[in-house]
Amino acid sequence: MNYIVLDLEWNQSTNGKEEVPGIPFEIIEIGAIKLNDTGVMIGEFSRLIRPSVYHEMHRITSKLIHLQMQELERGEAFPEVMEAFLQWCGEAEYMFCTWGSLDLTELQRNLKYYNMTPLSNGPLPFLDVQKLFSLAYEDGKSRRSLESAVDFVQMEKDIPFHRAFSDAYYTAKLTTLLINEHEPVLKNVSFDVFHPPADRASEVKIRFDHYMKYISREFEDKAEAFADKEVISSKCYLCRRNLKKKLKWFSLNGKQYYCLAYCEKHGYFKSKIRLRKSENDKVFVVKTTRPITKEEAELLKSRNERAKELRRRRSRVHKDAALEAEPKGEMSPS
Repeated sequence: MNYIVLDLEWNQSTNGKEEVPGIPFEIIEIGAIKLNDTGVMIGEFSRLIRPSVYHEMHRITSKLIHLQMQELERGEAFPEVMEAFLQWCGEAEYMFCTWGSLDLTELQRNLKYYNMTPLSNGPLPFLDVQKLFSLAYEDGKSRRSLESAVDFVQMEKDIPFHRAFSDAYYTAKLTTLLINEHEPVLKNVSFDVFHPPADRASEVKIRFDHYMKYISREFEDKAEAFADKEVISSKCYLCRRNLKKKLKWFSLNGKQYYCLAYCEKHGYFKSKIRLRKSENDKVFVVKTTRPITKEEAELLKSRNERAKELRRRRSRVHKDAALEAEPKGEMSPS
């Protein structure tokens, strides 16, 4: 399998008030390096894209990438560049690699704007090299900038940063390093979910070394999602048992939900649900489940108590507001 290491540059509305629906970020440059399965560079791609949406360069974009609108006018239209890029990717099996998780989402959004064939009809697996670098060299949670990562491994900086091709070039060199020296981390595939699973059969269930991930199909709203048995289930992915919950689903902010369950064989498990909004104004769920220690379980119980207290406070505020809003009866004359 080949690896297509991709980087994009994009432009946006200069003031944020003239954003075009469906395309908040217009791609203006594509850079890519093709690696074979041993990490050897076997191809490169670099094209400028002539803008058709935003015809003034955002000042921060211009300052960061040192690219002027006059140069972009000499580029090609996005559909032409994209067709050339996909042809360059080739017929052999490949996986996209990016530094961070944003590029593929914006690429698919631009494809949709131009009514082009999507890269995938569901979640698109890819390698987030920024995350993999952290897993290989740090704590798996921190995220370095590309240049900081290059400095960390004392890699030679032979071309400037902050253009699509150069950033793809450095990301490719780091990817080669991971392939050759930290190959096990490559199992930690990420998913771009611009297109959520189309139906139950297409939902993603994938097991990693230390956790399980589930990506649901779309639901009309949060209530429908939490009425789905698969969404709210708690299972031990090690022995496949359905688990009894020690803490039912709760949230501190209405965006992330947690529950605690216990397996007689493998101990405590924490599940976390993140509600995501799709391009169709529906919702889908990304759920992770991982084993935790007894001490971590106690911390989760404390968070649950805080969530209960927040609900009690909100309830009292609403009750007091309702009482204040009630019309006062008129006093009868004595």
